[in-house]
Amino acid sequence: MTMKIAAKPRDIATCVAGYLKDGDLEGVVSMFHPACQIFFPADAPPSIGHDGARAVFKDFVPMRPTLDSTVTSEIINGDTALLQADWRFKEADGNVIAEGQSTEVAKKLANGGWGYFIDCPDGPPSK
Repeated sequence: MTMKIAAKPRDIATCVAGYLKDGDLEGVVSMFHPACQIFFPADAPPSIGHDGARAVFKDFVPMRPTLDSTVTSEIINGDTALLQADWRFKEADGNVIAEGQSTEVAKKLANGGWGYFIDCPDGPPSK
């Protein structure tokens, strides 16, 4: 499969969507920083690193859902960015299986692209 690289922080979700469509779990994982933290659900302990990203996405990838994501805010400072987005996972028949308003911190990756460093799909934890 073709490697996808997010040229800008706002491109990360598009790359993730492509990997989901391809059913490529390792591709999805590649869009996360090796030291990432994923807060899903928001108030649960974070899933950490690539193993954590695999655990979060392992049940979504076989469904090959469509990911629609609209970035509503993007602030870039050097190799770090803050993003907010409205997102939705849909099955092939259009049935919505998950949706939310996310907050993410993205960082430059070793491959020169961008990846999620802190991912809060349902917004930041309240604790």
